[in-house]
Amino acid sequence: MNIIQVVDQNMGGEAGFAEFKTALEQGANTFGLATGSTPVTIYEQLTHSALDFSQKTSINLDEYVGLSPENPQSYHYFMQKHLFDAKPFRESFVPNGLAEDGDAEVKRYDEIIAEHPIDLQLLGLGKNGHIGFNEPGTPFDEGTHRVTLTQSTIDANARFFEDEADVPRYAYSMGIASIMKAKHIVLVAYGEAKADAVAAMIEGPVTEDVPASALQNHDNVTVIVDAAAASKLSTQAQITPFSASVE
Repeated sequence: MNIIQVVDQNMGGEAGFAEFKTALEQGANTFGLATGSTPVTIYEQLTHSALDFSQKTSINLDEYVGLSPENPQSYHYFMQKHLFDAKPFRESFVPNGLAEDGDAEVKRYDEIIAEHPIDLQLLGLGKNGHIGFNEPGTPFDEGTHRVTLTQSTIDANARFFEDEADVPRYAYSMGIASIMKAKHIVLVAYGEAKADAVAAMIEGPVTEDVPASALQNHDNVTVIVDAAAASKLSTQAQITPFSASVE
């Protein structure tokens, strides 16, 4: 893994932007996108840039079951607000949280991923090591699936809702097997609360108990962290400070 350390989340946005810019310059066509607070500064950099995604495809990691695209807490809505309104893609795919047939939705999304191989996959990292909504115990060979969210994930996402009881208990998530097929994976994590997960992901055993540890088996992973998130890595970890500026 290529570990890049940034001063703060704003610099992390610059570092993430640089990865997207390089991917475009290298001919990337399909971008796997993530939601939550972590990628927001990356999307801010993208929306204020001259980069053109109008002929590109995006595929989002996940969506809550039961939320319509118009719901402000849905990931459809999040992506429109933070990226797509300013930087539209030719095609943008997000799981359908209102799908009547869950099995059919899972199959549909796997077919989309198969038809559009992902060049760059953006990821956040959960405190319990989850990526997407792939919770601890998720098989590494899992494709898109319907997930029962753990209480720790519900608690972490409760800040986005008026009440914890409003947080959906289920979601559709791209599987670890699908994530691992991406040509380049960029994972971003900030803060001391993520330090244990970062250390387990990079230096711990590869185990389904830490879903992100699967990334040790991928040959092109960039990890963007601040000092707090990197604080529990060993002194042997090869960490490169980020110093480039956005053009």
